[in-house]
Amino acid sequence: MLVACLDLEGVLVPEIWINVAEATGIDALRLTTRDIADYDELMGHRLRTLDAHGVTLSQIQTVIAGMGPLPGAADFLDWLRARFQVVILSDTFYPFGMPLMAQLGHPTLLCHDLDVADDRIVGYRLRQRDQKTKAVAALQSLNLTVVATGDSYNDTGMLAQAEAGILFSPPDNVVAEFPQYPVARDYAALRAAFDEAARRVG
Repeated sequence: MLVACLDLEGVLVPEIWINVAEATGIDALRLTTRDIADYDELMGHRLRTLDAHGVTLSQIQTVIAGMGPLPGAADFLDWLRARFQVVILSDTFYPFGMPLMAQLGHPTLLCHDLDVADDRIVGYRLRQRDQKTKAVAALQSLNLTVVATGDSYNDTGMLAQAEAGILFSPPDNVVAEFPQYPVARDYAALRAAFDEAARRVG
């Protein structure tokens, strides 16, 4: 049995924090895991920035409500689900990610959660550290074969753990640091990469 594990932001939907930065005019919120590999460092920066500018969870959810999947993402996901069991592994948070799942046909999403007080984000709770890698390992412990794709530093652990890993539209710095993974720049290429991986490890 083949399982596809996909990152969410940058693979199926736009980067949420970049959209929040554009909507609020707060450039400091543009940083993502493409820029800062240490997730705790990145989230500490985000929480301080939200607090300094008084940005609420409701404001962020309003931005997310205006977002949708990347062009072609829903069709790609339908294609993938006909061939693989599909799990979305993301470092986003349920209050951010679940509204987007409806637009993708409600795939399984495993991510983190937020601590919220009076509509202000005051902290976050990781499901566990390096949860993407550990989720892939857990699936493998059930004798499942995993093909994984992601776009950034925080995806490289699960790509390494999986039987096959694919980078999707990554920045040049990630490509340079992880040349062992094939790179797909659009969904047609990603379909071909999944087909090739399935032939190789299936």
